[in-house]
Amino acid sequence: MGEQILMDIKKSIDDTRKGFEESFASGGFYNRQTQDPGHLDRILEFVRIRDGMRILDLGTGSGYLSFPIAGKHASCEVIGLDIVLAALESNRARAADEGLNNLSFVCYDGIDFPFESESFDLVVTRYALHHFPDIEHSIGEVSRVLKKGGRLFLSDPCPNECDSERFVDDYMRLKKDGHIKFYTKDEWTVICSRHGLAITDSFDSSIRFPKKKDTAYGYEEVLGKHDRAVIASYDLTETDTELILTERVNNILFEKKTLP
Repeated sequence: MGEQILMDIKKSIDDTRKGFEESFASGGFYNRQTQDPGHLDRILEFVRIRDGMRILDLGTGSGYLSFPIAGKHASCEVIGLDIVLAALESNRARAADEGLNNLSFVCYDGIDFPFESESFDLVVTRYALHHFPDIEHSIGEVSRVLKKGGRLFLSDPCPNECDSERFVDDYMRLKKDGHIKFYTKDEWTVICSRHGLAITDSFDSSIRFPKKKDTAYGYEEVLGKHDRAVIASYDLTETDTELILTERVNNILFEKKTLP
């Protein structure tokens, strides 16, 4: 990897870290952006966790997946991995308060996972991967730490079928928090297949996503350069203080079939 490319990746990771430090500090608004009890319940049922599994929650954030998984499956070891130390420290305090001895949190550099190869049965990740600047490397790391037959569950928004010009990515980049790209299901299938991960199941969902106008400087220009029909497909609503749109979400389960 070239020095400039590595510098760009590290800058993107730093932008993401700073953006999420601000988001976590906002508390209730961040929860509005990310929480959905119905979606959470469906994920927990879909991934079919077994006793004794070692599970990695990649981009754990506030531990939205980690806490319920650890709470429901006391025999499993659950590790939340993220780049935002302040969020992880808060998670550690909460885990101690709740007596979740099977749950821990690890901070890393956003590039290489600090775990041995073939050491996890399951990797889960929700609303995080669109921030990863070197997605090939990150999926390669997922595959590396998974045991053969281990599974990856990813949940991440995707562009609408009519959005060939990727309005939604331009829109999400209005907040300087390291958004890179939303991937289609076909793109995920291709990326993961290069690292020995084969799709086994999936379901679709959606999220109604609010954005504060004061973090979306220049949104009028973004709206002006994209087709109105495409924008309308996201059901964009504008209030005095917020922009709110509906994003489709891919929920995909992969299995590690081969050793890359």
